Amino acid sequence: MAKPRSQFICQSCGNVSTRWAGKCDACGEWNTIVEENTVGGIGGGPQALRSPRKGRVVALTSLAGEIEDAPRIPSGIAELDRATGGGFVRGSAVLVGGDPGIGKSTLLMQAAAALAGKGHRIVYVSGEEAVAQVRLRAQRLGASQAPVELAAETNVEDILATLSEGRRPDLVILDSIQTLWTDLADSAPGTVTQVRAAAQAIIRYAKSTGAAVVLVGHVTKEGQIAGPRVVEHMVDAVLYFEGEGGHHFRILRAVKNRFGPTDEIGVFEMSDKGLREVSNPSELFLGERHAKAPGAAVFAGMEGTRPVLVEIQALVAPSSLGTPRRAVVGWDQPRLAMVLAVLEAHCGVRFGQHDVYLNVAGGYRISEPAADLAVASALVSSLTGLALPADCVYFGEISLSGAIRPVAHAQQRLKEAEKLGFGQAVFPQGSEEPSGPMAGRSFQPGTLTDLVIRIAGSKRGSAEDME
Repeated sequence: MAKPRSQFICQSCGNVSTRWAGKCDACGEWNTIVEENTVGGIGGGPQALRSPRKGRVVALTSLAGEIEDAPRIPSGIAELDRATGGGFVRGSAVLVGGDPGIGKSTLLMQAAAALAGKGHRIVYVSGEEAVAQVRLRAQRLGASQAPVELAAETNVEDILATLSEGRRPDLVILDSIQTLWTDLADSAPGTVTQVRAAAQAIIRYAKSTGAAVVLVGHVTKEGQIAGPRVVEHMVDAVLYFEGEGGHHFRILRAVKNRFGPTDEIGVFEMSDKGLREVSNPSELFLGERHAKAPGAAVFAGMEGTRPVLVEIQALVAPSSLGTPRRAVVGWDQPRLAMVLAVLEAHCGVRFGQHDVYLNVAGGYRISEPAADLAVASALVSSLTGLALPADCVYFGEISLSGAIRPVAHAQQRLKEAEKLGFGQAVFPQGSEEPSGPMAGRSFQPGTLTDLVIRIAGSKRGSAEDME
Protein backbone atom coordinates (compact mmCIF):
# COMPACT_ATOMS: atom_id res chain seq x y z
CA MET A 1 0.00 0.00 0.00
CA ALA A 2 1.27 3.47 -0.88
CA LYS A 3 2.53 5.59 1.99
CA PRO A 4 0.53 8.75 2.76
CA ARG A 5 2.28 11.92 1.70
CA SER A 6 1.72 15.47 2.94
CA GLN A 7 1.21 18.21 0.38
CA PHE A 8 0.14 21.85 0.47
CA ILE A 9 -2.70 22.52 -1.97
CA CYS A 10 -4.37 25.82 -2.83
CA GLN A 11 -8.13 25.55 -2.29
CA SER A 12 -8.77 28.21 -4.94
CA CYS A 13 -6.82 26.96 -7.97
CA GLY A 14 -5.52 23.52 -6.94
CA ASN A 15 -1.83 24.41 -7.20
CA VAL A 16 0.43 21.98 -5.27
CA SER A 17 3.47 23.25 -3.36
CA THR A 18 5.99 21.61 -1.08
CA ARG A 19 5.57 24.04 1.84
CA TRP A 20 2.96 26.35 3.29
CA ALA A 21 2.80 30.00 2.25
CA GLY A 22 0.39 32.82 3.01
CA LYS A 23 -0.08 33.64 -0.68
CA CYS A 24 -0.52 31.20 -3.55
CA ASP A 25 2.11 31.74 -6.25
CA ALA A 26 -0.25 30.51 -8.98
CA CYS A 27 -3.46 32.50 -8.43
CA GLY A 28 -2.33 35.17 -5.98
CA GLU A 29 -5.03 34.39 -3.38
CA TRP A 30 -4.23 34.75 0.33
CA ASN A 31 -4.77 32.12 3.05
CA THR A 32 -6.00 29.45 0.63
CA ILE A 33 -3.15 26.91 1.01
CA VAL A 34 -4.09 23.92 3.16
CA GLU A 35 -2.00 20.90 4.12
CA GLU A 36 -3.50 17.63 2.90
CA ASN A 37 -2.40 14.02 3.20
CA THR A 38 -2.70 12.23 -0.13
CA VAL A 39 -2.35 8.60 -1.05
CA GLY A 40 -0.44 7.58 -4.17
CA GLY A 41 -2.21 8.65 -7.33
CA ILE A 42 -4.50 11.32 -5.91
CA GLY A 43 -1.95 14.07 -5.43
CA GLY A 44 0.17 13.06 -8.37
CA GLY A 45 3.21 12.43 -6.13
CA PRO A 46 6.30 10.58 -7.34
CA GLN A 47 5.30 7.48 -5.38
CA ALA A 48 2.25 7.16 -7.68
CA LEU A 49 4.38 6.57 -10.79
CA ARG A 50 4.26 3.07 -12.24
CA SER A 51 6.33 1.33 -14.88
CA PRO A 52 4.90 2.14 -18.33
CA ARG A 53 2.94 -0.55 -20.15
CA LYS A 54 3.04 -1.22 -23.85
CA GLY A 55 0.39 0.82 -25.66
CA ARG A 56 -2.28 -0.58 -27.97
CA VAL A 57 -3.09 0.56 -31.47
CA VAL A 58 -6.15 2.85 -31.65
CA ALA A 59 -8.31 2.69 -34.76
CA LEU A 60 -8.40 5.95 -36.72
CA THR A 61 -11.41 7.15 -38.69
CA SER A 62 -12.40 10.12 -40.85
CA LEU A 63 -14.51 13.17 -40.13
CA ALA A 64 -17.15 12.06 -42.63
CA GLY A 65 -19.76 9.59 -41.40
CA GLU A 66 -23.17 9.24 -39.82
CA ILE A 67 -23.89 11.27 -36.73
CA GLU A 68 -26.18 9.79 -34.13
CA ASP A 69 -28.12 12.07 -31.85
CA ALA A 70 -27.26 11.70 -28.20
CA PRO A 71 -29.98 9.70 -26.39
CA ARG A 72 -31.77 12.08 -24.05
CA ILE A 73 -34.18 11.89 -21.15
CA PRO A 74 -36.62 14.83 -21.41
CA SER A 75 -37.59 16.02 -17.95
CA GLY A 76 -40.96 17.42 -19.02
CA ILE A 77 -39.99 20.82 -17.56
CA ALA A 78 -39.72 22.89 -20.73
CA GLU A 79 -37.39 25.57 -19.34
CA LEU A 80 -35.02 22.97 -17.88
CA ASP A 81 -34.98 21.04 -21.16
CA ARG A 82 -34.27 24.28 -23.05
CA ALA A 83 -31.22 25.02 -20.89
CA THR A 84 -29.85 21.47 -21.19
CA GLY A 85 -30.45 21.32 -24.94
CA GLY A 86 -33.41 18.94 -24.92
CA GLY A 87 -33.05 16.91 -21.74
CA PHE A 88 -30.45 14.94 -19.82
CA VAL A 89 -28.08 12.93 -22.01
CA ARG A 90 -27.52 9.33 -20.90
CA GLY A 91 -24.03 8.81 -19.55
CA SER A 92 -23.40 12.53 -19.07
CA ALA A 93 -22.43 14.51 -16.00
CA VAL A 94 -24.05 17.90 -15.35
CA LEU A 95 -22.78 20.39 -12.77
CA VAL A 96 -25.40 22.79 -11.36
CA GLY A 97 -24.17 25.78 -9.35
CA GLY A 98 -25.90 28.67 -7.61
CA ASP A 99 -26.07 30.78 -4.47
CA PRO A 100 -27.36 29.18 -1.25
CA GLY A 101 -31.14 29.18 -1.10
CA ILE A 102 -31.57 30.12 -4.76
CA GLY A 103 -33.62 26.98 -5.50
CA LYS A 104 -31.17 24.38 -6.86
CA SER A 105 -32.53 21.55 -4.71
CA THR A 106 -36.12 22.64 -5.42
CA LEU A 107 -35.58 22.54 -9.18
CA LEU A 108 -33.88 19.14 -9.09
CA MET A 109 -36.54 17.69 -6.82
CA GLN A 110 -39.26 18.83 -9.26
CA ALA A 111 -37.30 17.34 -12.17
CA ALA A 112 -36.77 14.08 -10.27
CA ALA A 113 -40.49 13.80 -9.47
CA ALA A 114 -41.46 14.53 -13.07
CA LEU A 115 -39.08 11.88 -14.46
CA ALA A 116 -40.01 9.29 -11.84
CA GLY A 117 -43.65 9.73 -12.78
CA LYS A 118 -42.77 8.64 -16.33
CA GLY A 119 -41.33 5.30 -15.19
CA HIS A 120 -37.66 6.27 -14.95
CA ARG A 121 -35.59 5.14 -12.01
CA ILE A 122 -34.39 8.28 -10.21
CA VAL A 123 -32.00 8.24 -7.25
CA TYR A 124 -31.63 11.38 -5.14
CA VAL A 125 -28.63 11.36 -2.77
CA SER A 126 -28.42 14.24 -0.29
CA GLY A 127 -25.22 14.98 1.55
CA GLU A 128 -26.45 18.15 3.23
CA GLU A 129 -29.93 17.26 4.50
CA ALA A 130 -31.46 14.37 6.34
CA VAL A 131 -34.08 12.19 4.69
CA ALA A 132 -36.84 13.85 6.70
CA GLN A 133 -35.82 17.30 5.47
CA VAL A 134 -35.89 16.19 1.84
CA ARG A 135 -39.32 14.63 2.39
CA LEU A 136 -40.60 17.92 3.80
CA ARG A 137 -39.47 19.72 0.64
CA ALA A 138 -41.09 17.09 -1.55
CA GLN A 139 -44.32 17.44 0.44
CA ARG A 140 -44.29 21.22 -0.03
CA LEU A 141 -43.78 20.77 -3.78
CA GLY A 142 -46.57 18.21 -4.03
CA ALA A 143 -44.12 15.49 -5.06
CA SER A 144 -44.22 13.29 -1.97
CA GLN A 145 -45.95 10.46 -3.84
CA ALA A 146 -43.40 10.37 -6.69
CA PRO A 147 -41.40 7.09 -6.76
CA VAL A 148 -38.03 8.80 -6.21
CA GLU A 149 -35.45 6.68 -4.36
CA LEU A 150 -33.86 8.76 -1.61
CA ALA A 151 -30.71 8.42 0.47
CA ALA A 152 -28.60 10.58 2.78
CA GLU A 153 -24.96 9.61 2.34
CA THR A 154 -21.61 11.31 1.71
CA ASN A 155 -19.16 8.42 1.17
CA VAL A 156 -18.51 7.90 -2.53
CA GLU A 157 -17.77 4.18 -2.25
CA ASP A 158 -21.04 3.56 -0.36
CA ILE A 159 -22.99 5.60 -2.92
CA LEU A 160 -21.53 3.69 -5.88
CA ALA A 161 -22.18 0.34 -4.18
CA THR A 162 -25.80 1.36 -3.59
CA LEU A 163 -26.28 2.47 -7.21
CA SER A 164 -24.94 -0.84 -8.50
CA GLU A 165 -27.76 -2.72 -6.76
CA GLY A 166 -30.86 -3.43 -8.82
CA ARG A 167 -31.80 -1.82 -12.12
CA ARG A 168 -29.48 0.84 -13.48
CA PRO A 169 -30.79 4.31 -12.55
CA ASP A 170 -31.68 6.67 -15.36
CA LEU A 171 -30.77 9.78 -13.37
CA VAL A 172 -28.67 10.24 -10.23
CA ILE A 173 -28.73 13.56 -8.33
CA LEU A 174 -25.94 14.23 -5.83
CA ASP A 175 -26.46 17.26 -3.58
CA SER A 176 -23.73 18.41 -3.24
CA ILE A 177 -20.29 17.54 -4.60
CA GLN A 178 -18.57 19.52 -1.80
CA THR A 179 -19.99 17.19 0.87
CA LEU A 180 -18.76 13.94 -0.72
CA TRP A 181 -15.58 12.20 0.42
CA THR A 182 -13.68 9.14 -0.68
CA ASP A 183 -11.39 6.73 1.14
CA LEU A 184 -8.68 7.38 -1.45
CA ALA A 185 -7.93 10.84 -0.05
CA ASP A 186 -6.98 11.59 3.54
CA SER A 187 -8.38 15.13 3.73
CA ALA A 188 -11.55 16.88 4.79
CA PRO A 189 -14.66 16.95 2.55
CA GLY A 190 -14.80 20.02 0.36
CA THR A 191 -11.05 20.29 -0.16
CA VAL A 192 -9.58 20.30 -3.64
CA THR A 193 -8.30 16.75 -3.36
CA GLN A 194 -11.63 15.32 -2.13
CA VAL A 195 -13.74 17.22 -4.67
CA ARG A 196 -11.52 16.15 -7.56
CA ALA A 197 -11.36 12.50 -6.48
CA ALA A 198 -15.11 12.28 -5.79
CA ALA A 199 -15.99 13.90 -9.12
CA GLN A 200 -13.68 11.52 -10.98
CA ALA A 201 -15.31 8.48 -9.39
CA ILE A 202 -18.87 9.69 -10.06
CA ILE A 203 -18.16 10.68 -13.68
CA ARG A 204 -16.44 7.33 -14.29
CA TYR A 205 -19.59 5.59 -13.05
CA ALA A 206 -21.78 7.69 -15.38
CA LYS A 207 -19.65 6.94 -18.44
CA SER A 208 -19.42 3.22 -17.72
CA THR A 209 -23.11 2.61 -16.95
CA GLY A 210 -24.92 5.18 -19.12
CA ALA A 211 -26.71 6.80 -16.19
CA ALA A 212 -27.07 10.57 -16.25
CA VAL A 213 -25.57 12.25 -13.19
CA VAL A 214 -26.32 15.73 -11.83
CA LEU A 215 -23.83 17.23 -9.37
CA VAL A 216 -24.83 20.24 -7.28
CA GLY A 217 -21.98 22.65 -6.54
CA HIS A 218 -21.63 25.53 -4.10
CA VAL A 219 -20.46 28.91 -5.37
CA THR A 220 -17.91 31.31 -3.92
CA LYS A 221 -18.57 34.96 -3.04
CA GLU A 222 -17.38 35.87 -6.54
CA GLY A 223 -20.14 33.71 -8.04
CA GLN A 224 -17.86 30.91 -9.29
CA ILE A 225 -18.39 27.25 -8.47
CA ALA A 226 -16.26 26.40 -5.43
CA GLY A 227 -13.46 23.87 -5.72
CA PRO A 228 -10.96 23.18 -8.47
CA ARG A 229 -11.84 24.44 -11.94
CA VAL A 230 -10.83 21.04 -13.30
CA VAL A 231 -14.26 19.73 -12.21
CA GLU A 232 -15.95 22.10 -14.66
CA HIS A 233 -13.70 20.73 -17.41
CA MET A 234 -14.48 17.13 -16.48
CA VAL A 235 -18.27 17.39 -16.65
CA ASP A 236 -20.27 17.59 -19.89
CA ALA A 237 -22.43 20.58 -18.97
CA VAL A 238 -22.28 23.41 -16.45
CA LEU A 239 -25.49 25.21 -15.45
CA TYR A 240 -25.70 28.28 -13.23
CA PHE A 241 -28.91 28.99 -11.32
CA GLU A 242 -29.10 32.75 -10.87
CA GLY A 243 -31.43 35.21 -9.22
CA GLU A 244 -31.67 38.08 -6.77
CA GLY A 245 -32.98 37.52 -3.27
CA GLY A 246 -35.46 40.39 -3.57
CA HIS A 247 -36.97 39.17 -6.85
CA HIS A 248 -39.12 36.14 -7.49
CA PHE A 249 -37.68 35.05 -10.84
CA ARG A 250 -34.77 32.65 -11.37
CA ILE A 251 -32.63 32.05 -14.46
CA LEU A 252 -30.99 28.73 -15.30
CA ARG A 253 -28.06 29.58 -17.58
CA ALA A 254 -25.97 27.07 -19.56
CA VAL A 255 -22.34 28.20 -19.72
CA LYS A 256 -21.00 24.89 -21.04
CA ASN A 257 -22.79 22.11 -22.89
CA ARG A 258 -21.13 19.42 -24.98
CA PHE A 259 -24.51 18.25 -26.29
CA GLY A 260 -26.29 21.53 -26.95
CA PRO A 261 -25.98 25.30 -27.29
CA THR A 262 -24.31 27.46 -24.67
CA ASP A 263 -25.63 30.74 -23.28
CA GLU A 264 -29.15 29.27 -23.38
CA ILE A 265 -31.41 30.15 -20.47
CA GLY A 266 -34.50 28.83 -18.77
CA VAL A 267 -36.62 31.24 -16.73
CA PHE A 268 -38.55 30.25 -13.61
CA GLU A 269 -40.65 32.06 -11.05
CA MET A 270 -40.32 31.13 -7.38
CA SER A 271 -43.56 30.59 -5.47
CA ASP A 272 -44.67 28.85 -2.29
CA LYS A 273 -45.43 25.77 -4.41
CA GLY A 274 -41.95 25.66 -5.91
CA LEU A 275 -40.63 26.87 -9.25
CA ARG A 276 -43.04 27.76 -12.03
CA GLU A 277 -41.98 27.95 -15.67
CA VAL A 278 -42.04 31.33 -17.40
CA SER A 279 -42.59 30.76 -21.10
CA ASN A 280 -42.45 34.47 -21.98
CA PRO A 281 -39.85 36.18 -19.75
CA SER A 282 -40.25 39.55 -21.53
CA GLU A 283 -43.75 39.94 -20.06
CA LEU A 284 -42.30 39.21 -16.61
CA PHE A 285 -39.59 41.88 -16.87
CA LEU A 286 -41.93 44.50 -18.37
CA GLY A 287 -44.96 43.77 -16.22
CA GLU A 288 -44.75 46.83 -13.92
CA ARG A 289 -43.27 49.40 -16.30
CA HIS A 290 -44.10 53.10 -15.96
CA ALA A 291 -44.38 54.08 -19.61
CA LYS A 292 -44.34 57.89 -19.19
CA ALA A 293 -41.39 58.24 -16.81
CA PRO A 294 -38.21 59.83 -18.23
CA GLY A 295 -35.02 57.81 -18.06
CA ALA A 296 -36.56 54.45 -19.03
CA ALA A 297 -35.73 52.58 -22.26
CA VAL A 298 -36.73 49.08 -23.33
CA PHE A 299 -33.81 46.98 -24.51
CA ALA A 300 -34.35 44.08 -26.92
CA GLY A 301 -31.67 41.58 -25.90
CA MET A 302 -30.75 37.99 -26.70
CA GLU A 303 -30.07 35.10 -24.34
CA GLY A 304 -28.82 32.22 -26.43
CA THR A 305 -31.56 31.68 -29.01
CA ARG A 306 -34.23 33.49 -26.98
CA PRO A 307 -35.00 37.22 -27.35
CA VAL A 308 -35.69 38.96 -24.05
CA LEU A 309 -37.07 42.46 -23.58
CA VAL A 310 -36.11 44.27 -20.38
CA GLU A 311 -36.39 47.83 -19.12
CA ILE A 312 -33.24 49.86 -18.44
CA GLN A 313 -33.73 52.69 -15.94
CA ALA A 314 -31.41 55.70 -15.57
CA LEU A 315 -31.43 58.54 -13.08
CA VAL A 316 -29.20 61.59 -13.68
CA ALA A 317 -29.35 64.05 -10.77
CA PRO A 318 -27.28 67.14 -9.85
CA SER A 319 -24.44 66.27 -7.51
CA SER A 320 -23.06 68.24 -4.58
CA LEU A 321 -19.93 66.10 -4.44
CA GLY A 322 -16.58 66.86 -5.99
CA THR A 323 -16.59 63.41 -7.59
CA PRO A 324 -20.12 62.48 -8.73
CA ARG A 325 -21.44 59.00 -8.01
CA ARG A 326 -21.66 56.29 -10.66
CA ALA A 327 -23.78 53.33 -9.52
CA VAL A 328 -24.82 50.38 -11.70
CA VAL A 329 -27.06 47.39 -10.97
CA GLY A 330 -27.39 44.66 -13.60
CA TRP A 331 -24.85 45.97 -16.11
CA ASP A 332 -21.10 46.40 -16.51
CA GLN A 333 -19.83 49.54 -14.74
CA PRO A 334 -16.82 50.08 -17.06
CA ARG A 335 -19.24 49.89 -19.98
CA LEU A 336 -21.31 52.69 -18.42
CA ALA A 337 -18.18 54.82 -18.04
CA MET A 338 -17.43 54.30 -21.73
CA VAL A 339 -20.95 55.35 -22.81
CA LEU A 340 -20.77 58.46 -20.62
CA ALA A 341 -17.38 59.38 -22.12
CA VAL A 342 -18.67 59.00 -25.69
CA LEU A 343 -21.73 61.14 -24.92
CA GLU A 344 -19.53 63.90 -23.48
CA ALA A 345 -16.80 63.77 -26.15
CA HIS A 346 -18.91 63.45 -29.31
CA CYS A 347 -22.40 64.69 -28.37
CA GLY A 348 -21.69 67.57 -25.99
CA VAL A 349 -23.74 66.00 -23.21
CA ARG A 350 -22.25 66.95 -19.84
CA PHE A 351 -22.41 64.59 -16.86
CA GLY A 352 -19.52 66.05 -14.86
CA GLN A 353 -21.80 67.73 -12.28
CA HIS A 354 -24.37 64.93 -12.07
CA ASP A 355 -24.73 61.65 -10.22
CA VAL A 356 -25.59 58.76 -12.54
CA TYR A 357 -27.56 55.70 -11.41
CA LEU A 358 -28.34 52.84 -13.78
CA ASN A 359 -30.57 49.87 -13.04
CA VAL A 360 -31.83 46.90 -15.04
CA ALA A 361 -35.42 46.31 -13.91
CA GLY A 362 -36.43 43.04 -12.31
CA GLY A 363 -32.95 42.08 -11.10
CA TYR A 364 -31.99 40.89 -14.57
CA ARG A 365 -28.31 41.07 -15.61
CA ILE A 366 -27.23 42.13 -19.12
CA SER A 367 -23.85 41.04 -20.50
CA GLU A 368 -24.04 41.86 -24.23
CA PRO A 369 -22.76 45.20 -25.67
CA ALA A 370 -25.98 45.59 -27.69
CA ALA A 371 -27.45 47.38 -24.66
CA ASP A 372 -25.25 50.45 -25.28
CA LEU A 373 -27.90 52.24 -27.35
CA ALA A 374 -30.66 51.65 -24.80
CA VAL A 375 -28.41 52.86 -21.96
CA ALA A 376 -27.45 56.02 -23.84
CA SER A 377 -31.11 56.73 -24.63
CA ALA A 378 -32.12 56.29 -20.99
CA LEU A 379 -29.30 58.58 -19.81
CA VAL A 380 -30.19 61.38 -22.25
CA SER A 381 -33.89 60.99 -21.43
CA SER A 382 -33.26 61.35 -17.69
CA LEU A 383 -30.93 64.31 -18.14
CA THR A 384 -33.38 66.24 -20.34
CA GLY A 385 -36.51 65.12 -18.47
CA LEU A 386 -38.07 63.98 -21.76
CA ALA A 387 -39.79 60.58 -21.69
CA LEU A 388 -39.02 58.17 -24.51
CA PRO A 389 -41.86 56.71 -26.63
CA ALA A 390 -43.57 53.96 -24.65
CA ASP A 391 -43.82 51.60 -27.66
CA CYS A 392 -40.17 51.83 -28.76
CA VAL A 393 -37.32 49.36 -28.28
CA TYR A 394 -33.58 50.03 -28.55
CA PHE A 395 -30.53 47.94 -29.33
CA GLY A 396 -27.09 48.60 -30.83
CA GLU A 397 -23.41 48.79 -29.90
CA ILE A 398 -21.65 52.14 -29.50
CA SER A 399 -18.02 52.52 -30.58
CA LEU A 400 -15.55 54.96 -29.07
CA SER A 401 -15.84 57.15 -32.17
CA GLY A 402 -19.55 57.65 -31.54
CA ALA A 403 -20.64 55.38 -34.37
CA ILE A 404 -23.43 52.84 -33.80
CA ARG A 405 -22.49 49.33 -34.89
CA PRO A 406 -24.88 46.54 -35.93
CA VAL A 407 -25.47 43.54 -33.67
CA ALA A 408 -26.54 39.99 -34.39
CA HIS A 409 -30.11 38.61 -34.46
CA ALA A 410 -31.77 41.94 -35.26
CA GLN A 411 -34.83 40.30 -36.82
CA GLN A 412 -35.43 38.07 -33.81
CA ARG A 413 -35.27 41.06 -31.48
CA LEU A 414 -37.74 43.02 -33.62
CA LYS A 415 -40.17 40.12 -33.93
CA GLU A 416 -40.23 39.66 -30.16
CA ALA A 417 -40.93 43.38 -29.73
CA GLU A 418 -43.78 43.23 -32.27
CA LYS A 419 -45.27 40.25 -30.47
CA LEU A 420 -45.43 42.28 -27.25
CA GLY A 421 -47.11 45.25 -28.93
CA PHE A 422 -44.17 47.57 -29.59
CA GLY A 423 -44.55 49.64 -32.75
CA GLN A 424 -41.21 51.48 -33.01
CA ALA A 425 -37.56 50.52 -32.91
CA VAL A 426 -34.21 52.31 -32.83
CA PHE A 427 -31.38 50.14 -34.08
CA PRO A 428 -28.14 50.51 -36.11
CA GLN A 429 -27.84 51.14 -39.82
CA GLY A 430 -26.97 48.08 -41.85
CA SER A 431 -29.44 45.86 -40.04
CA GLU A 432 -32.35 44.33 -41.91
CA GLU A 433 -35.42 46.52 -41.58
CA PRO A 434 -38.61 45.13 -40.01
CA SER A 435 -41.36 43.93 -42.31
CA GLY A 436 -44.33 43.91 -39.92
CA PRO A 437 -46.12 46.73 -38.09
CA MET A 438 -42.76 48.41 -37.38
CA ALA A 439 -42.06 48.97 -41.09
CA GLY A 440 -41.74 52.70 -41.71
CA ARG A 441 -41.66 53.51 -37.98
CA SER A 442 -38.05 52.55 -37.23
CA PHE A 443 -35.13 54.94 -36.79
CA GLN A 444 -31.61 53.85 -37.71
CA PRO A 445 -29.06 56.42 -36.48
CA GLY A 446 -25.58 56.31 -37.92
CA THR A 447 -23.97 58.03 -34.94
CA LEU A 448 -24.85 58.64 -31.34
CA THR A 449 -25.26 62.35 -32.10
CA ASP A 450 -28.19 61.55 -34.39
CA LEU A 451 -29.93 59.76 -31.53
CA VAL A 452 -29.31 62.64 -29.08
CA ILE A 453 -30.74 65.14 -31.55
CA ARG A 454 -33.82 62.99 -32.05
CA ILE A 455 -34.45 62.67 -28.30
CA ALA A 456 -33.83 66.31 -27.40
CA GLY A 457 -35.49 67.83 -30.49
CA SER A 458 -32.52 69.77 -31.90
CA LYS A 459 -28.80 69.82 -31.41
CA ARG A 460 -28.74 73.36 -30.02
CA GLY A 461 -31.72 72.79 -27.79
CA SER A 462 -30.29 69.59 -26.43
CA ALA A 463 -26.97 71.22 -25.64
CA GLU A 464 -28.68 74.06 -23.78
CA ASP A 465 -30.95 71.75 -21.82
CA MET A 466 -28.18 69.36 -20.84
CA GLU A 467 -25.69 71.92 -19.72
